[in-house]
Amino acid sequence: MSGFLGTIERVGNMVPHPAIIFFMLIGIVIVLSVIFSALGSTVTYEGYDPAIGDIVTQTATVRSLLSPDGIRFMITSPVANFLGFTGVGVILVAMIGVGLAEESGLIATLVRKLVAAAPRSIFTFMIVMVGVLSSIAADAGYLVLVPLAAAAFHSMGRHPLAGLAAGFSGVAAVFLVNVFVTPTDALLVEVTNDSIRTVNPNAQITVVGNLFYMIASSIIMAIICTLLTERFVEPRLGPYHGGLPVEASTGLSEAEQRGLKFAGRALLVFVLVFGALTAPPLPWGILRNQETGGIMAGSPFMSGLIVLISLLFLCVGYAYGRGAGTIANVTAAIGLVVKTWSNLSGMIFLLFVIANFIAFFNFTNLATVLAVNLADFLQTVPIGATGYIILFVLVVAIIDIILTGALAKWAILAPVFVPLFMRLGGNPDLVLAAYRTGDSPMNVITPLNVYLAVMVGFAQKYQKDAGIGTIVALMLPYTITLLVLWTLLLVVWYAVGLPLGPA
Repeated sequence: MSGFLGTIERVGNMVPHPAIIFFMLIGIVIVLSVIFSALGSTVTYEGYDPAIGDIVTQTATVRSLLSPDGIRFMITSPVANFLGFTGVGVILVAMIGVGLAEESGLIATLVRKLVAAAPRSIFTFMIVMVGVLSSIAADAGYLVLVPLAAAAFHSMGRHPLAGLAAGFSGVAAVFLVNVFVTPTDALLVEVTNDSIRTVNPNAQITVVGNLFYMIASSIIMAIICTLLTERFVEPRLGPYHGGLPVEASTGLSEAEQRGLKFAGRALLVFVLVFGALTAPPLPWGILRNQETGGIMAGSPFMSGLIVLISLLFLCVGYAYGRGAGTIANVTAAIGLVVKTWSNLSGMIFLLFVIANFIAFFNFTNLATVLAVNLADFLQTVPIGATGYIILFVLVVAIIDIILTGALAKWAILAPVFVPLFMRLGGNPDLVLAAYRTGDSPMNVITPLNVYLAVMVGFAQKYQKDAGIGTIVALMLPYTITLLVLWTLLLVVWYAVGLPLGPA
């Protein structure tokens, strides 16, 4: 087993930076466009024509990126492709507030507060659930919750590696769902909508399209991780005899307590103000749809949800910082936002490459040709809609072993599978839900997860000989169980016809 894991680790270290992978993919797309254009690859299909507003018979032919038009497109479009990629603006706006809340110390303090307040009977569940919720704030779960969970278990006379496993499972194995909309959701939706437009330019999904499924998945998977921890992982580890002192405290200082009080007051004011702006009747509810009076479809509330989320975290984060003394004034707060944006520089560059990969790929019509041909083929394969869902979940899980980034992986899969499922009569929201299901469970065992090495460091505080194999063996039960039961949940959800999110 150690030799096998060592081989995976060595091979994983050879995988290049995600941006390099996308540069390579652009090169592959260029070559394929030349080949299939020379072969005259063409498909005829039923698609949406925005000029007449109806579904009509259309023809798509592969276009070469090395043709005169293709070369002109590659030279003149990169800036427009980047600026037109809505995900760039979304992540920057969202992280104004979320980043300030994290840098001010609010996120870390809330995690410690929740852990300290959790009753012993539901302590494990609280650890896992807080891990699930932590995906809204970048690295906080990995770097704050996981070591705190291990130390908390140790202080209770339980095995610290069981606490590490519980925290890591919530943070990573249930990563792509939450009970709240996160900045990552907005990025995934924008990539999805770019892929939808290749079939229907006027169609799109929203950031809450998977919300019901996300909430249910968050709670159910947290319960499963809790049961795995208490009924299987912890008994397997046995009693802990390390005798190490507890290295972390869940107690809060006076300044942190004061900061939470300030944040609570800011939260109350925020809810009251925006509750009034969304409350009926019209015209007082200015954030409701002014034609239908609804709060979901077509309302300023839904259109500005990312801004509202950012503003919420901005208000409570600033209030916490003033109360706790981590933010002296508005100028200091701006400095923390700038620091957050500077930390996003690597992601912004990756988004630039992804935006142009998607644009180049769409220009060639390779996605349309591939999707139509795959749809025609799959229609002849008698596995049914449920079979397609299961197959896609497995494909995502396998790919996650070598490409862990949720956004990077979706940017590759969405241009192919979203049009494919749409041509088979599927709902794009269902495709994204299936992606969420397949993406997360593998995160805790793949050596390509940069935080796996961090987990090894945390584990070595309690077990000196801990290595990658230790963590993989610890987390493998979570991966297998979640992958099976989460897929089953999705299949049942689809079979019953439950809505994935608000209409």
